[in-house]
Amino acid sequence: KPKAPASPSMEEDPCLSFPKPPVDPAKIRRISSARARLFRAASQGALLPDSLPPSDSKKTVESSEAIIMGNSMVKVNGIYLTKSNVIGHLKSHPLQLTYDGGFCDIKEQETSTILPAHLGSRGDQGRRCARASSCPGSWDLNRLQSRAVSKPDLQEKETEIEDEVFWNTRIAPILCELEKEENIEMVCGACTQLHHALEEGNMLGKKFKRRSFLLKTLYKRVDVGSDLLSLKLAKIILALKVSRKNLLNVCKLVFKISRNEKNDSLIQNNGVLESLLEVLRSEDLQRNTEAFLYCMGAIKFISGNPGFFDEMISRGAVEILVNLIKQINENTKKCGTCLPNSGHLLVQVTATLRNLVDAPRARSKLLGISALPQLCTAMDQCVGDKDVCTNIARIFSKLTSYRDCCAALANYSRCYALFLNLINKYQKKQDLVIRIVFILGNLTAKNNQAREQFSKEKGSIQTLLSLLHTFHQLDLRSQSQGGEEGRQPKEQRSPTEAEDVLIKLTRVLANIAIHPGVGPMLATHPRVVGPLLTMLEYKSLDDCEELVINTATTINNLSYYQVKNSILQDKKLYIAELLLKLLMSNNMDGVLEAVRVFGNLSQDPEVCDFIVQNNVHKFMIALLDAKHQDICFSACGVLLNLTVDKDRRVILKEGGSIKKLVDCLRDFGPTDWQLACLVCKTLWNFSENITNTSSCFGDEDTNTLLVLLSSFLDEELALDGCFDQDLKNYHKLHWETEFKPVALQLLNRIQRHHTFLEALPVPSL
Repeated sequence: KPKAPASPSMEEDPCLSFPKPPVDPAKIRRISSARARLFRAASQGALLPDSLPPSDSKKTVESSEAIIMGNSMVKVNGIYLTKSNVIGHLKSHPLQLTYDGGFCDIKEQETSTILPAHLGSRGDQGRRCARASSCPGSWDLNRLQSRAVSKPDLQEKETEIEDEVFWNTRIAPILCELEKEENIEMVCGACTQLHHALEEGNMLGKKFKRRSFLLKTLYKRVDVGSDLLSLKLAKIILALKVSRKNLLNVCKLVFKISRNEKNDSLIQNNGVLESLLEVLRSEDLQRNTEAFLYCMGAIKFISGNPGFFDEMISRGAVEILVNLIKQINENTKKCGTCLPNSGHLLVQVTATLRNLVDAPRARSKLLGISALPQLCTAMDQCVGDKDVCTNIARIFSKLTSYRDCCAALANYSRCYALFLNLINKYQKKQDLVIRIVFILGNLTAKNNQAREQFSKEKGSIQTLLSLLHTFHQLDLRSQSQGGEEGRQPKEQRSPTEAEDVLIKLTRVLANIAIHPGVGPMLATHPRVVGPLLTMLEYKSLDDCEELVINTATTINNLSYYQVKNSILQDKKLYIAELLLKLLMSNNMDGVLEAVRVFGNLSQDPEVCDFIVQNNVHKFMIALLDAKHQDICFSACGVLLNLTVDKDRRVILKEGGSIKKLVDCLRDFGPTDWQLACLVCKTLWNFSENITNTSSCFGDEDTNTLLVLLSSFLDEELALDGCFDQDLKNYHKLHWETEFKPVALQLLNRIQRHHTFLEALPVPSL
């Protein structure tokens, strides 16, 4: 529900109404009990006419000539005329207009129609208590005829006559039915007819002469208690361009109805959404801030239903909302602070955009109108309003999941300082912090420039480390409080608040560690490495799978840097022990990350000895059968490091590594130059100082290698899996510069030492 500050216009204060003359007691006695309620003092919820109509009495004048309304014919003195001929005929026949063959008299009223204090109060859905009815008055054409003589502009007078004829023949009968009818369905039908008739007669808006009288008639029906009728009335009232108090109250009415999701179908079928958007598009924000607040509140509730997305986007909702944010930003800049009313309105606007960005069309429109900088400005100016900041953060967290939106925000360099400021201000507000960190994770995952810009922001690394320490301590406390129960095997559970922040935070650390200017520094920082190793020690995949995997990924990226004072290099054997439990798990993502870390650590001889002593090498050979390129690539990297030592080659060969490497080259070589290059390098290490390839590789694998390497060198690589031309060109370049030299050297070595080359048949692939 929108929040509005207390003001003199709140419902508990009396409504400022138009002054009324004292009521004649005799007239009060003449009014039925059903109408007597109209003389009560005005209350806050009342809809008032924008202007008071003249209160002159209507006179009933008898005439021998009358016009009787029909669907398409008008009868004058017994002669049926078409509608187009009526105006000309009336010029020479000043008549009293009636309908339904009789006269309809309107009693003089001395009070304005007042509604109950609560606009949406429920009443009898079917029938209402009896009330005196009033119908639109007749019109004396003699007066118009005499006035027409004094005006030179006959065309204008003809227009007035045409409007009056249209009013009496089309509008007045509907209003009379609206006054007298008690059945809700019939009244709703009359409202639909009235709106169509007003639209046809060009009588919507503020310039219509009988607008005040029409509004009075409509206001009398607002308090019936039917949501359907209230929506139909609200649509007509909004189309009549009411302002100020009336606009506020009709927006409150629609807001109350929209809160109930069961009314979504009513709203969709009656086109109220278009009217609400028109209010935001055409009305003045500063003069109608509170009305805008309730109007936006209604639109926000409506946007919660995805069924409205297409209609909202087609009617320009995204552009309207962004323009509204821009206006609020400009007003806030002038005032120097975010005003309370503006803050409440921004909450509703941003909450609506948060719902809409799930639609692809909305995302493309936001990019097209450069909305992201406006959202950042709003967040910056209202940094003290947590609700506004949270909504905008939720918008960004959705948008940055898409590459084009992520690139657009990453290019707005001021966003990094803004996000860091929010983290520092709301460090203990988990719901906001987690979204900001998630956004940073998206930005730094896909853009190396974003990694560099973020790391260069003053205090960026310190902010992340402070956040890591805070939530790591919270997680440790929750772990210790769990006791033995927390260590028992259990089904995968949802992460705690602390774990959720740590999941996003370790992802950011892993991403920025990719940058060569940041990674080496993080690898030597105890406040980074310490919590990571602790989490890898006491967390299991069953406890929190995503956190464990992200932690292993961060350790892998940091272990890539062989730098002096690297904490990871100092604790390499301890890390290797921690990784064993990941290798033995059934989670392939966890296995992959563990193998990647072993790929970096196995450059050290001590880690290679650890691998062999704990039979990790057998696990690496088995992974070559995984039929998964990333796993095969990482496992092959470990085997490549192991083959540097001559003594380990015999152990690996006995485990069947050569055959599995040849199979990998056959299966993945044509489309993965990196994996093909690793396989060839590993086989090159195996074949060092050989005198006979058959004794090294075996006859079958030797001939398979001869065919594969010859085909890769002689034929152009198709790279059918690369649909992006730039990516295809990148792979083709590295295929030529990285793979072919290694493959050519290996092929030459095999051919030199393959003594049975001519005797053996070429195997078919």
